[in-house]
Amino acid sequence: MITVLAGGTGAAKFLQGLQAVLGAETSRLTVIVNTGDDLLWWGLHVSPDVDSVMYGLAGVLSRERGWGIDGDTFHCLDAMRRLGGPAWFSLGDRDLATHMTRTALLASGSTLAEATAELARRFRVTARILPMSNDRVETRVTTPAGELAFQEYFVRERHQVPARGVRFAGAESAHPAPGVLQAIAHASAVIIAPSNPVTSIGPILAVPGIREALRQTPATVAAISPIIGGAAVSGPAVDLMRSQALPASAVGIAQAYADFLDRLVADTRDTSLMPDIERLGLRPHFCETLMTSLEAKALLAAETLRAAGVELVET
Repeated sequence: MITVLAGGTGAAKFLQGLQAVLGAETSRLTVIVNTGDDLLWWGLHVSPDVDSVMYGLAGVLSRERGWGIDGDTFHCLDAMRRLGGPAWFSLGDRDLATHMTRTALLASGSTLAEATAELARRFRVTARILPMSNDRVETRVTTPAGELAFQEYFVRERHQVPARGVRFAGAESAHPAPGVLQAIAHASAVIIAPSNPVTSIGPILAVPGIREALRQTPATVAAISPIIGGAAVSGPAVDLMRSQALPASAVGIAQAYADFLDRLVADTRDTSLMPDIERLGLRPHFCETLMTSLEAKALLAAETLRAAGVELVET
């Protein structure tokens, strides 16, 4: 079994590549997904990272936007804007059906993990998708204008306000969702997707028990750096890492995970960082990490599996 910790658009792209490599063996894959970004919008429970992972594995993720459903329309959003309602967070019309279904399942007594499993089944996803917790954990970003929920910072403010700190409200009393700790303990390999280490992977690690499980697993734990040449492939990872006193580089990724990480997959443009990574006790693996096509995604997935010691069967 291969277990991936995931959040953000980079994770969804990587998982598309991993699915291409695994083929019929995608049922061996378990994805533990960040839910610190979840929000209540128009009365609906929205799980952006869960949905990006699910849509990516279902083959319906928008290639143009990197989120939402490919070819979706936004008539409801336009109508809400005309009515003077909140419209800064974009939901497509087909996407709305997912959130309505999730909200109905939760209202009927399902846990978030159960609702996620049911949605994944309806989208015919064979991998197992697990939210990090059934409990509410909210990522909040400290800015000069005060504390903002993550989507307020990321979407409404377009991450243009300085980030001074991040906290995960509710994490201290949260519990890992059923199956999360077992997926880490019994994995052949654990992979940290190329995600923002602070607000995409950080909330997962903040749930009590998960970080310790990563320290204790006998599996090789490999992470992919989302930073290339000191710049984030997308999003505000650099600013958020600096808010946590982490260098904005592959070295900063290594530092964020150093207590449980075995291998760091970094871009070939960052080979000069090898000595700094090795000083942290990690073995770096350098390859092309920019995912510009499905072929590039699959190549990165294959390289990461090799770095984690997973033997690939040639077909």
